[in-house]
Amino acid sequence: MKLLPILFLVFSLNSFAQSYTEQIAKHRDSYKQDFVKEANSPLKEADLNNLHFFDADSTYKVIADVEILKNEKIFKMPTYDGTSKEFFRFAKIKFILNSKETVMTLYKNVALAGNPAFRNLLFLPFTDETNNKETYGGGRYIDLSSTDILNNKVEIDFNKAYNPYCAYSDGYRCPVPPEENDLQLEIKAGEKLYTGEKKHRK
Repeated sequence: MKLLPILFLVFSLNSFAQSYTEQIAKHRDSYKQDFVKEANSPLKEADLNNLHFFDADSTYKVIADVEILKNEKIFKMPTYDGTSKEFFRFAKIKFILNSKETVMTLYKNVALAGNPAFRNLLFLPFTDETNNKETYGGGRYIDLSSTDILNNKVEIDFNKAYNPYCAYSDGYRCPVPPEENDLQLEIKAGEKLYTGEKKHRK
């Protein structure tokens, strides 16, 4: 009889892993289709075969403590085309990943904050030690919503990390991840290097 709880636990864990893998697969399918629908997209449907991802790994989904920042000044975040975009620091987040305490900053885009459709959008750009090896050298992004923050906690899922448009084409104003979000560890989750030919936007 003692074996039953163990078998049930193994079954439950397997079911969780399968359902999580399916959840990430659906997220990625939707992500790919957005390239086809978006008029400003750097990729066409034929390019989608050149998108690659790490296998879904729930250990890269963490619950972070959130400290909302007050009275933050607007600053100019540089972009890869040599211009900049206005942001302000919205919150500090702290979590444990790969047995290492990690602190990052969530940002809010000033222009988008004034648009009702995007007023809750939070921006989490980062670099890590997979850059220029397995992932895009310019870092990756995660999108969140301020409504995701509950009781000063928020879920951060690095499996949903994606490349900026600059990974596929020049001519886009992609923010450069600030140094404070340079992670001293490998994030083997989310989107990998694009293997297609980089385009030149007219």
